Amino acid sequence: MIKTHLVCLCIGLFLIGSLLFAVPARAGIGVAPTALSFGSVTVNTTSTGATVVITNTARQNITIQQISSNLPEFIVISPALPVSLNSNASASFQVVFKPDAALTFNGRIVINTNRKNVGSATLSVSGTGAPSSSSPAQSYLLSPSLSGLTFGNTLVGSSASQAFAITNTGTGSVNISQVAAAGTGFSVTGFPGAVTLSAGQSLPLTAKFSPLATGAVSGNISVVSTATNSPAVVSLSGTGVQPQITVIPTSISFGNVTVGVTNTQTLTIRNSGTATLSVTQASLAGTGFSTSGLALPLSVAPGGSASFNVGFAPASASTFSGNITLISNTPNSPLVVPLGGTGISSILQLSVSPASLAFGSLATGTSASQSVTISNTGNSSVSISQISATGAGFTTSSIAMPLSLAAGQSTSFSVTFAPASTGNLAGSVTVVSNAANSPLAVALSGIGALPVSYTVSLNWTPGSSTYSGFNVYRGTISGGPYTRVDSSMIPTTSYTDAGVASGQTYFYVATELDSTGTESGYSSEVSATIP
Repeated sequence: MIKTHLVCLCIGLFLIGSLLFAVPARAGIGVAPTALSFGSVTVNTTSTGATVVITNTARQNITIQQISSNLPEFIVISPALPVSLNSNASASFQVVFKPDAALTFNGRIVINTNRKNVGSATLSVSGTGAPSSSSPAQSYLLSPSLSGLTFGNTLVGSSASQAFAITNTGTGSVNISQVAAAGTGFSVTGFPGAVTLSAGQSLPLTAKFSPLATGAVSGNISVVSTATNSPAVVSLSGTGVQPQITVIPTSISFGNVTVGVTNTQTLTIRNSGTATLSVTQASLAGTGFSTSGLALPLSVAPGGSASFNVGFAPASASTFSGNITLISNTPNSPLVVPLGGTGISSILQLSVSPASLAFGSLATGTSASQSVTISNTGNSSVSISQISATGAGFTTSSIAMPLSLAAGQSTSFSVTFAPASTGNLAGSVTVVSNAANSPLAVALSGIGALPVSYTVSLNWTPGSSTYSGFNVYRGTISGGPYTRVDSSMIPTTSYTDAGVASGQTYFYVATELDSTGTESGYSSEVSATIP
């Protein structure tokens, strides 16, 4: 006779308002019992569910985020997580043992919370798979095509799906009464409500992950049926990711910009999120504004950035406003960046410094130079076409023309006075440009004077009455070295040095020669300063 064994497994969540079991030593969360032993259970059959109570022994509220088993033979049956617990409140879940081999299994159940100071709690579980004493005429088994589904990184607000199947791998028909998904963001489709699978028949299902927030999430799909290994469980895992967009600066003000001139600033896009940022559209509004260096679509990796330029070229003297609208795959899309700037009229203006040059008195045959600086004091580039000097004795240094000066830029040139005649001399330097105040003039003045010659008269007392003559030596440093200045022996005790220059100090010594031509040592040193 074929006997049919019906196993009824009751699963549920019980909220318990007071502490029913002993609390372990871990502060903030209690688990009772702290260990489960299922004893011997026939291979491919399900044990009776064991109830575990979690108690919040902390003073603050906690949230149970995840309850997981490290071995597939120990199955956690829990409500949809997370579950919030007030202080001293409790919740329960069940664990069943389904050995798939005649072995002893030792595992653990880990309970994770949202509090760092509470952390997690661990429950040890054990059980032994016992071989079947007799082979039934028929077997009733359901096997998923995959033991677990991993969705990886999935964008918050979107979803990812994976297909799998539940197959009747036994010899008798199995009735499926429930297919349910547990875990935030997980769902399952393809179950019509009640299905009977004959031996070898499969039910195609689709698991879906639609993360609601960033972070790792785990769950499972349980299939409740009349199979001896009910419920069949498929583990689920995935991570919600989300890009973020920020811009630096958050707005752009170009200030005053000359009409016809383009001012550019850099706008940087940053992604501080956990998924790749995709900017698909950048709409520009406002007269005179432009962008460059932005290629769409733009992808920015998590933690990365990208930059492009924004330009402002006002066509008239007025105030302008606009914006750039960035459309992306972020929650705060679209992002609007305000733009503003003022067009001002072009001003072409030059100035010279100094406005006049006085060279004073200068001997004919000599020269002196002074510098003149030209500055662009307007707001637009100015082109200088000519710099010329007039007046006897006045010239300017050579400058390649035309010369362009940007706003705020300066250049210098020199003016030289080399009088060829005596008397008061006057002239000017003229600067011709496209500036509004062109031409500019620099007044020049100087006096041509006759050359002045200077001499130094020297005399000395002989060292003996039998001298034959003398030599005179000159230096520019006290103590020498000295250079002889007379071309032949000086017969008298005086000498006039005409080879001196204005503004110089000279140092002199003399020597005495006897009748044999022998020269004495240097005399004491004297000095003379030429005005």
